[in-house]
Amino acid sequence: MSQKIIIVGAGLTGSLLAIYLARRGFQVDIYERRPDMRKVAISAGKSINLALSTRGIHALEQVGLAEKILQDAIPMKGRLIHPISGNTSFQPYSIQANEYINSISRRTLNVNLMDEAEKFPSVKFFFNHRCTGMNLENGAAYFIDESTGNTLTASGDTVIGTDGSASAIRMEMLKSGFFNFSQTYENYGYKELTIPASSNGGFRIEKNALHIWPRGSYMMIALPNAEGDFTCTLFMPHHQSERNLSQLKTEQDVVRFFQEVMPDACQHMPTLVEDFFNNPTGNLLTVKCFPWHVKGKVLLMGDAAHAIVPFFGQGMNCCFEDCYYFDQLMDDFGDDWAQIFEAFGNLRKENTDAIADLAVENFVEMRDLVAQKDFILKKQAEAILEEQYAGAFISKYAMVTFHRLPYATALKRGRTQDKVLMEICGKISTIEDFNPAAAMEKIRMEWEKLGQ
Repeated sequence: MSQKIIIVGAGLTGSLLAIYLARRGFQVDIYERRPDMRKVAISAGKSINLALSTRGIHALEQVGLAEKILQDAIPMKGRLIHPISGNTSFQPYSIQANEYINSISRRTLNVNLMDEAEKFPSVKFFFNHRCTGMNLENGAAYFIDESTGNTLTASGDTVIGTDGSASAIRMEMLKSGFFNFSQTYENYGYKELTIPASSNGGFRIEKNALHIWPRGSYMMIALPNAEGDFTCTLFMPHHQSERNLSQLKTEQDVVRFFQEVMPDACQHMPTLVEDFFNNPTGNLLTVKCFPWHVKGKVLLMGDAAHAIVPFFGQGMNCCFEDCYYFDQLMDDFGDDWAQIFEAFGNLRKENTDAIADLAVENFVEMRDLVAQKDFILKKQAEAILEEQYAGAFISKYAMVTFHRLPYATALKRGRTQDKVLMEICGKISTIEDFNPAAAMEKIRMEWEKLGQ
């Protein structure tokens, strides 16, 4: 008889993990606190569209789903910057035609993954089941069926918690002691807004770009959807800033604010006021913890183990990479869960910490630096180096987004490169003044100092 694995959380990570496990012949029971989104409309308002890139695509390829998933995605070739002046500028993500990120809705992706998982007779979903805790000694997980009020205990050979940043499984581990945990909130909230499709179903602004309205201490982004609309997200301090969410109290406040600081977006947002006041305010936090497992009884994976802010577009990609590496470890250790869990944590912890730090750094870049002269010159310099020193030089963004180098490597090498190039670009007026050979020599010297 095949082993049974209990997964807590039927989001993106849990649904993809179920597919990986079912392909290996395991029985998988997935418990999800929400209703089945394929049958019940779950309110929007806190989605933040996803940017699927190389790491996530690779994980989907291993289970034969990448091609299908990408059919619902829209390629974004670069950032389109919207200054207050209205003179937009495009910053390509890469000089390579095949290097871009893909906008896809969270719901569409989750539905596809659940549908695929349910094709396996060994996979069962239990919706409206909220986890209330577990016994870390024997691996029994406790649930309440919120549609009936009944309580139940789920037992299997092991439990994997993929129940997100507010993980009930992690909370149980936190109570047990000898568990390191940090939760860091940013002084930023976010509001989901909408640029609808035009009357003929077309896109009101450039389709194949990630749009950014950088305003220093705050910003808005917009990602395209297949239906012709854009999901916009305003990121803004809650308080203690010249511009903050607490100031936007009335309809007049909201309209005046957008007309003043994002006039080109405002003209395309007929439901701005309704969206702003009807959609909840989301919060941004980073979760780091360790160890991720207790013996062979329970493991944390995805956001439950390492929630990050969304500013490098890697949250989902990192979680999908978790599933891929977990599957690879089963090649080495079979179903010895204690060994798999230990190896998984040792393999992934340094890298998930690295992408968490990179995501916070990229927030500063997106909301402020993208409009500055030195930064624009740096991006141009990176493109020159990637072309002239192909394979030797890879920008930090490309290492994270278009390659599968460990995140920790991308962090170390990327910071070194950024430091050198920002120093050089701060001393030149135009990109014609940039000396690629001298820059590359300096970068190599810095790599050697760090043993890279």
